[in-house]
Amino acid sequence: MNFLNLIRYKNLIFIAGLQWLMYYSIILPVLRVYQIDLQYAMSGLQFALLVGASVFIAAGGYVINDYFDTRIDEINRPEKVIIGKSISKKQASLIHQVFTGIGVVLGLTVAYFSKSLTVGLIVAIVPGLLWFYSASYKRQFLLGNVVVALNAAFVPLIIVTAETAFLSRPENYGDLITQTPIIPTLYVWICGFAAFAFLTTLIREIIKDIEDEHGDREMESRTIPIVWGAAKTKILLYGLIAITLGLVAFAYTKFISGFGLFGIEKSSLAIRYIIFGLFIPFAYLVFLLIKAKTPANYHQAATFCKFIMVIGALFSLIFYFLLAKGQGIPMFDLFIVK
Repeated sequence: MNFLNLIRYKNLIFIAGLQWLMYYSIILPVLRVYQIDLQYAMSGLQFALLVGASVFIAAGGYVINDYFDTRIDEINRPEKVIIGKSISKKQASLIHQVFTGIGVVLGLTVAYFSKSLTVGLIVAIVPGLLWFYSASYKRQFLLGNVVVALNAAFVPLIIVTAETAFLSRPENYGDLITQTPIIPTLYVWICGFAAFAFLTTLIREIIKDIEDEHGDREMESRTIPIVWGAAKTKILLYGLIAITLGLVAFAYTKFISGFGLFGIEKSSLAIRYIIFGLFIPFAYLVFLLIKAKTPANYHQAATFCKFIMVIGALFSLIFYFLLAKGQGIPMFDLFIVK
């Protein structure tokens, strides 16, 4: 169990689940609406390799993060320290290298078959970012938070990047597909989820910095709470939450209300989901932050932020449901929505 906690198995399940939702609830349904021949799309095996790459690279990143954070964790959460106790530092370093190596190989395999330099660069750059984050960036003002948030945004983005690369291969649709609205449509929706992942991760990471302020001070870190203090950091968090909700409202008005891209009639389901699944939970998160005084309070807020991230990702199923209902395509090839 210590090993599973070390690699943050719950987070890895979320990463794999998010990528599955992006592919099977957003990308493939949109391609079906445009009547794209799916034999030219990414195969199930290639998708699995890409998910595997993401999961292994993330797992390696979690291990190296704990490797460098041993002293801080001994101050902030000594009962959860694994490296140096049940798993030695040498073993942790080896696990990081093996997992990261497997992830990079899997990712580069997909990059090779898709002939995508972009996918290859993402797979090559992200492990380096995770290593430098753990070794240095996370102790610097804002930089570490932004790096983690960017890595969260890459989780859905790498899926759409690989898919469009497969569709654009010369033996498939080639440049012809770039003359259609298909690729812009895919990026509009996936980038929306990526932006949400970026902002919610940024919010959560800053909350965690307040929670870990005591240990970070001992290591002479320069995190936002240490430089600004908890009170000003809370104001920043309120601003980021307002920006997130503002962008959600804009996305609803521009792209979700009526789903103008596909001519779907307006549905109260989407707005109810946004209000009860996002706006109200974010309001509760603000309440938690206002009354937060202790590390335990901030831990509760950071954990609740994870719940919001999951609810946001699950909106992809609402999208699929309304798209299937409006366009008459089967959901998951199982049933027709009427």
